[in-house]
Amino acid sequence: MNKRHSGILLHITSLPSKYGIGDMGSFAYAFVDFLSASQQRYWQILPINPTDAINGNSPYSCSSAFAGNPLLISPEMMVIEGFLQASDVSVPMPLMEDKVDYIRTVTFKEKIFNAAFRHFQNSMDHEDFKNFTKNQRYWLDDFALFTVIKNIHGGIGWSEWPKALKGRQPQAIKDFSRKHAMELEKVKFIQYLFFRQWHKLKNYANSKNVAIIGDIPIYVNYDSVEVWCHPSFFKLDGQGHLRFVSGCPPDYFSRTGQRWGNPVYDWTHLKKVNYSWWVQRITHNLQMFDFLRIDHFRGFAGFWQIPAHEKLAVFGRWVKGPGASFFRVLAKHFRKLPIIAEDLGEITPDVIALMKKFGFPGMRVLLFAFSGDVHTNPHVPANYPTHCVAYTGTHDNNTIEGWFYHEAKPHEKANIARVLRSSFNPKTLNWTMIEVLMRSRAQTVIIPMQDYLGLRQEGRMNTPATKVDNWQWRLKANALTLRLSKKISKLIKQTDRL
Repeated sequence: MNKRHSGILLHITSLPSKYGIGDMGSFAYAFVDFLSASQQRYWQILPINPTDAINGNSPYSCSSAFAGNPLLISPEMMVIEGFLQASDVSVPMPLMEDKVDYIRTVTFKEKIFNAAFRHFQNSMDHEDFKNFTKNQRYWLDDFALFTVIKNIHGGIGWSEWPKALKGRQPQAIKDFSRKHAMELEKVKFIQYLFFRQWHKLKNYANSKNVAIIGDIPIYVNYDSVEVWCHPSFFKLDGQGHLRFVSGCPPDYFSRTGQRWGNPVYDWTHLKKVNYSWWVQRITHNLQMFDFLRIDHFRGFAGFWQIPAHEKLAVFGRWVKGPGASFFRVLAKHFRKLPIIAEDLGEITPDVIALMKKFGFPGMRVLLFAFSGDVHTNPHVPANYPTHCVAYTGTHDNNTIEGWFYHEAKPHEKANIARVLRSSFNPKTLNWTMIEVLMRSRAQTVIIPMQDYLGLRQEGRMNTPATKVDNWQWRLKANALTLRLSKKISKLIKQTDRL
């Protein structure tokens, strides 16, 4: 990211499709074409690991740090690749197109996965599948076990499983695997479909000179395959119960802080094993993405640790993270580390020093620029360093128009002209802000698709510290017009971001 380029933030679930959720089908390819025609070099997405209703379908709350989300598999592509017949993917009930229809989509896709697996068992060449399971064995076998055991026991968390399975006793695992071999194979098959479609889509994007920016949540869920398999990597007690959980102190999004509830890492133990699990995780993600945005990067310098019995984040405290020793290990394993550090929130000098030492660009968010002293606020474009990634907003912000009409306080509105260094029309504020970012010295600019479309708060993706009506926004099928593409492309040329 050492040249002036730009990109668009749009999660795959937000793409149009007739199957209730955006997927890796034809519209994903059409979006890549739109990016290419609009002179965009980056497509940034959110995490694409498995999600669930218990955690509000949040892509930042996943049951595996390695597996792909089956809901993103395209039925259309399954037909094209011969895994299904066209009649298999006819939608038996109308699925919502204006927002993600999680409940009915899960039911529908489970049905077609069953059909595809039966067809695959009976009539298709398995050589490619065998190679996939062999190459991905380091995570796939455990993920399949975790998924099937959970399903067999009615979806309860691993901490409530029978003692022998909870403790991964070898004989119990062997007996379970023998008894449920078919179900295990099906889970692996679904992952095979996911990664097959993902790599085809990524290769297509790269062929169009579009790089994919992936997103890694720093934490994993307590009820995840990683905690079940590697309890010593986390701060648990002798019975596998949480001792501490993750969160953050009071900030822009919450006056009382946020209690995320993830287990925090036992970095002392991870260091003893040379951070091997993290090396595997980064290796895996670098095979999937061209760049990695690491969410809550400051957790590597210091993290907010809350005693598990406390219900409020304010009772937590800062604990020192692994710091430079962790990234020195990564630097030995990888020729380059194309990492974007999510450095929002309370950033201390040790976080800045860590980023500078390893050359990681941080983030600047224009919607944070209108409060405080505009002369020193780091989110004011005039204060940007060259080596940063600038956004109008992220998945956690309202849209520009939504912010202006529903959230902006009087003093923030009063600061808009000062920050932008120009007059503005509220009706076209989104384009004024986008142009200011494009003209800034930031080498990389990423604009959420909703801001290009001028949407108000109906286009918001997520409201932090809330659990309903999030992660549902969908792009309308007719939104990617030639007129919009030409307008973006013209702006790119004018601001020297080709």
